[in-house]
Amino acid sequence: MFEELTPQPPDKIIALLQMFRADQRPGKIDLGVGVYRDAEGRTPVMRAIKAAEERLWREQESKSYKALLGDADFIAGMRSLVLGDAVPIERVAGAQAPGGTGALHLLFELTGKAGAGGTIWISDPSWPNHAAMLKHLGMPYRSYRYFDEATRDLDREGMFTDLAEAGRGDVVLLHGCCHNPTGANLTPDDWARVTDLALSQGFTPMIDFAYQGFGDGLDADAAGVRAMAARVPEITIAASCSKNFGVYRDRVGAALVVCADAERAELAADNLASLNRVNYSFPPDHGATAVTMVLTDPALRADWEAELEEMRNRMLRLREGLAEALRRETNDDRFDFIARHRGMFSRTGASPEQVTRLREEFGIYMVGDGRINVAGLPDDGLDEIAKAMVAVGL
Repeated sequence: MFEELTPQPPDKIIALLQMFRADQRPGKIDLGVGVYRDAEGRTPVMRAIKAAEERLWREQESKSYKALLGDADFIAGMRSLVLGDAVPIERVAGAQAPGGTGALHLLFELTGKAGAGGTIWISDPSWPNHAAMLKHLGMPYRSYRYFDEATRDLDREGMFTDLAEAGRGDVVLLHGCCHNPTGANLTPDDWARVTDLALSQGFTPMIDFAYQGFGDGLDADAAGVRAMAARVPEITIAASCSKNFGVYRDRVGAALVVCADAERAELAADNLASLNRVNYSFPPDHGATAVTMVLTDPALRADWEAELEEMRNRMLRLREGLAEALRRETNDDRFDFIARHRGMFSRTGASPEQVTRLREEFGIYMVGDGRINVAGLPDDGLDEIAKAMVAVGL
């Protein structure tokens, strides 16, 4: 039977990580893999998470299953973190999932189970796993224009022209903040315009919310999502704790479904539980319990928010520092978009050939489309990176 299997294309980011690890040059720089790194190049366990895990180790008396939907306290905490008081509680169904990816997969399946049969619209460009999951699930999808390669900013005209074709039964997938891979975000006016389209044309928004707190702050990053959720009858949100709580390998995420009324929310919750059952039965608990402790303990939450703010501000400083270094090197402001963008990523405009030269000649690793992980930039090596980027023709 298995001889009929065919080789699958390698994941480009995983392949890049393997190349980086095999590189013996001492000054190599990894700007490819999408994890936060501190000034020492580590992806640390956040202080509040470490404290919560220590308490969990002392106090936990059982590893028995919880519920198919996951920990109710975790779901409540994530609902509050993401939505605030924008939507009445009784209108929101939620399920714990293995990471933001698991939450997206769950919501895609719920969409298919709802039987609308519409198209899923994803931004161009977008996180590659969006299209990969939809292809795997056999769900139809289309792209809408999002990023202007010339201005390195949002392609508003293209986006709204394309979304004018989305209709009832369709789902429009948006990045809640810190767009991956571009770093170019929707403004409050953009969120309002997309909401107006959803109301007039009948499509359902879906939000990939993987970086809350990494852009302009926890509440500021959620402002567009909350404003939209307060106006539309239905919206789905996949929230990840990987980045803002640093629990990558623990796989902690939440799928939230805002419905028109409490009765439909109960029905959505029942279907989410059923989908969890057939996929992995009960979602993993350890990381979610640690997150719940952080969200519900005032001292832990204050420390978490303080450290998250430190991380956010560090990325902003790195953005501004690289933009300034490139301005000095080129005597031009064409790279100022790096300082304007938010989150971990920016698309530099590097061609595949330039990306290869940066890797081979300078030991600077980035994804083939020119995306860099800002958090991977060295605090004291920005001038050298700017010189290398200009040397390869950027």
